[in-house]
Amino acid sequence: MAHLTQRRSENIDGDFYVDSSCINCDTCRWMAPDIYYEIGSQSAVQQQPSNTAERLRAMQALLACPTASIGTLEKPQDIKSVHQSFPVHIAETVYHCGYHAENSFGAASYFIQRPEGNVLVDSPRFAPPLVKRLEEMGGIRYLYLTHRDDVADHQKFHDHFNCERVLHKDEINQGTRGVEMQLSGSDPIQLAPDLLIIPVPGHTKGHTVLLYNNTFLFSGDHLAWSSDRDQLIAFRSACWYSWTELTQSMHKLAEYSFEWVLPGHGRRYHADRETMHQQMQRCLAWMAQM
Repeated sequence: MAHLTQRRSENIDGDFYVDSSCINCDTCRWMAPDIYYEIGSQSAVQQQPSNTAERLRAMQALLACPTASIGTLEKPQDIKSVHQSFPVHIAETVYHCGYHAENSFGAASYFIQRPEGNVLVDSPRFAPPLVKRLEEMGGIRYLYLTHRDDVADHQKFHDHFNCERVLHKDEINQGTRGVEMQLSGSDPIQLAPDLLIIPVPGHTKGHTVLLYNNTFLFSGDHLAWSSDRDQLIAFRSACWYSWTELTQSMHKLAEYSFEWVLPGHGRRYHADRETMHQQMQRCLAWMAQM
């Protein structure tokens, strides 16, 4: 819970503020970029919401913040309706879960609603309002985990929804040894006709990404959009296994066609397939110079 006594001086005056417990995960800034900004290696409020839409985004970011570092001077009267706005619709049957977890350093998680069984991509916090909404939307069949860093409350989701967890065996540790579906090898795995799991070792040894309906790429910590560089990137400074293998994995991934990049960390990116292909080639050229 945010504390007014720890309110950052960089916040503009008004109801919303960020306190000094911020871990600079970037969540609030991409969820509500008109409200929050980065200053002094942390987030702060640069503009108070001026209309209903801006307030909703500001409040959604407040609830998504993994460290509860965002607060309001006045007790929000709309908190119930904001809880009910999650998961937030992105496109078609894909949603952003919100409720980011601190032990995943604020990584985003996603929900895919499908007749054959819904998929939770990486784990958010096990927040009761979100759990209730996911129940209303049909529950969870698969809890797909891209890699070891973003598993958060996977056990609680498994126990509640009786969903099958999916994780590469090279990512298994003491906290995930009970995962039901432990993948192996480096070949793509067709989990379902519309769900293709692609191994992309590099960030970690057993990192995988999920391609849904040949359109949506859930990229974990392998690939994301950088607003600073205005291009797709890999995380060179957060490559825990092998940059060489990550580069090789990116070359293989560039052979696929998709329209969305939905990462755990970093920004989302949406483009037509030709533009996405060009951006992937630009990313590869940039990686070659690193």
